[in-house]
Amino acid sequence: MPLATARHILVSTEAQANELKTAIQNGARFADLAQQHSSCPSGRQGGDLGSFGPGEMVPEFDTVVFSAPVNEVQGPVRTQFGYHLIEVTSRA
Repeated sequence: MPLATARHILVSTEAQANELKTAIQNGARFADLAQQHSSCPSGRQGGDLGSFGPGEMVPEFDTVVFSAPVNEVQGPVRTQFGYHLIEVTSRA
């Protein structure tokens, strides 16, 4: 079974997700923004979700994690929880 590691930032609006993505593209550190803005408890660890397999996350999140290029910020991705910026850090 494939495994991935990823980190994310969860916010309530698409506009905020886009602002944070722009900040990352302009050199802000993903982990710092996750700690400051993410509403997910993982934000305390810079958004790190650890390692997981297909089907362990909601479908919209899963699709991105198991198809997107590694080390590129994806999103905003809308789920029932809000809007995510997702960075796949490894996939095997």
